[in-house]
Parts: sequence; C-alpha cells; structure tokens
Amino acid sequence: MRIGVPTEIKVHEYRVAVTPAGVHSLTSAGHQVVVQSGAGVGSALSDDEYRAAGATVVADAAEVWARADLICKVKEPLPQEYPLMRDGLLLFTYLHSAADLAGTRALIDHKVTAVAYETVTAPDGSLPLLAPMSEVAGRIAAQVGAVELMRPHGRGTLMGGVPGTPPAKVVVLGGGTVGRNAAQVAAGMRADVCVVDVSAAALRAIDAELSGHVRTAMSNPWEIEPLLLEADLVIGAVLVPGARAPHLVSEGLVARMRPGSVLVDVAIDQGGCSEVSRPTTHESPTYRVHGTTVYAVTNMPGAVPVTSTRALTNATLPYLHELANVGDTIVEGRDPAHGLHPRRAALLAGLRAGLTTHAGEVRNEVVARAHRL
Repeated sequence: MRIGVPTEIKVHEYRVAVTPAGVHSLTSAGHQVVVQSGAGVGSALSDDEYRAAGATVVADAAEVWARADLICKVKEPLPQEYPLMRDGLLLFTYLHSAADLAGTRALIDHKVTAVAYETVTAPDGSLPLLAPMSEVAGRIAAQVGAVELMRPHGRGTLMGGVPGTPPAKVVVLGGGTVGRNAAQVAAGMRADVCVVDVSAAALRAIDAELSGHVRTAMSNPWEIEPLLLEADLVIGAVLVPGARAPHLVSEGLVARMRPGSVLVDVAIDQGGCSEVSRPTTHESPTYRVHGTTVYAVTNMPGAVPVTSTRALTNATLPYLHELANVGDTIVEGRDPAHGLHPRRAALLAGLRAGLTTHAGEVRNEVVARAHRL
C-alpha cells in the first residue's frame, strides 16, 4: 500500500505521524511511504533520515494526499485539507469527530474511510492509541497549571508551598490516564491533590499507586462544587470514549471560583468539560472568564513533539501495519478472528472499533448520535 505522511498544519503542531523507524518498518514490509518535506522537522527528524529509512520525500502536501492510498496523520484534517480528500481514501489519525460536525461532514461527503486513533480499542477495553498522548497531556496539564498560577496571571501560588505556607489545592476531574498522570505530577510538586471520578475502582487504583498521597472523591455535583470553590487549579480530565465530554463545571460555578484560579481543560478535544471552555492554541493558549484563567489547547502534546511523536509511533505502528495489510477486513465487516493469529485478530478488531466513516456513512454510533446523523 502507498502510505502518505503529510506535514501537520494545525497551529503550533510539531508532531509527525510516523518516525523514520516506523517508515523503515513499513517499507521493509513492502509498503511505499511518501513523506512531505519538513514533516518531521518539529520533532527533530530530518528529510534525510526519512530518505535513509526508505521514504520518498516530496515538497507538496497535495502530492502526498494524491499519491497515497492511506493517509496517516496526527490531528484531524482542517478545512484547507478537505479538498485533498477523495472517495475510497483511508485516513488514520486522531479525529474527535463527536466534537467536529464540519470535519465529520467532510469525511462523509468525500466518502473517506476514516479510522480514529482515539476509539481503537484493545481486548481489555483500553484505548491503546489514546493512552500515550493522554499520558503526555496529563503531565503537561500539571506543569501548565503551575506556571499559570504564578503572577501576573494567577493567584501567585506555588504548587508545593514552602514550610509554614499551604500548598496549592489541585482538583483533577477524572481518574483515567490523563487524570492519573496529572495527579502524579501535581503530587510530585507537593500540591494538595484531590482526584474525582465516577468509578470507585479507579479511585482505589490511584490511591494505591500514589500510596495515599492524594485525596479522592466520587464524582457528583454535591462533591464537586465545594472542591472547586476551594481549588487553585482544576484539571479537566474527563473522557467518554468517542463522545463529547460532559459539562461538569458550569459557568455559574466558574464565576464563584477563587479569583486567579486556573482551569486546564484537557477534555477540550472532545468539547471540554466546562461550559466556559473553548478551543485555544499554543500561540494563544489562555483566556480569562470571571477571574479564572482557562487553558484549553486542543493539541497539548504538540508542545513536546520529540517525546510525543515517538510515543505515538510506538503505539500506532502495529495497527498501521494491519490497516495497510488487510484494511478491507475492517470496512467490510468480516470476522477478523477467522483464520488469523490471535494477535492480528485483536489488532484488527481494535481497528474495527476505530472505524468512524466509510462510503459516505457514519459507522460510529456515538458520533452519529452527537450530530443526529
């Protein structure tokens, strides 16, 4: 198969979908890889490295899209990329379609077969292609929050305080991969951390993992309100796989939070977990609402591309191989377990769960419901 890797065009998105090591793996398996010149520069990967790995490097994004049977990206296509789509093209990337009606309609109108990283599912129910970027985003969230708490924008609070002064109070909404990593880093900064989740099992796991160094609370309005009113930093780490994030933080509640408090909404890719959240960029990452600083960058891991590009390729490459080899097994709905090694069957079943659009139709029930399609 001909696999295309274009340069990401989202503002300050420095990641690239495949590393030279990934290209070498794919070309060794008999596939052709076309990479846009400069695609890896933001991740400290040169065109010469891609050529040495067996890729064909071309200057123009349109040529990459035109020559490829399968486009592998990091972020969802933007409007200027919609005209490059075509009937029958395979697209493998983060889509977050439930929060993007225009993008979903573009995929339908161009009859693209789109597989979303964030809903590819492992046999144990985990989300293996979302996990590495969730780890990165969670760790960044605590770091960003610590910076935004400083003057002139924040309350002027040091995360860990010093002897004789209280630490910052950090509330993490969600105990999944993002929330667990955010709590780890915030606790490592000696902040007073409380993790909120709907799952008692998730809270027990975090309590055990962090040796009781964070507090936990069940997620419901009665518990959340007093925690947020006392918080210096709130990290939104809510995830409903494939669906829009629920609004756990109303505008009225934000209006009552401490002046100078900070809200880092990692859930913004799925619409955000606060009524006041709107997407921002690394170029202009924050805005103020009722005295609270809101950070809602939609591609947070793009700020650390040397780390996140490699972590992403490590996760996606086995699935990319299977998608390139037997993608028809997924889109035609055949039983992926029939006659295949169990590992391959598991990879293909996971890809089936990621299938979002095909032949002009939505193939993901959650996305269809979100847009009434």
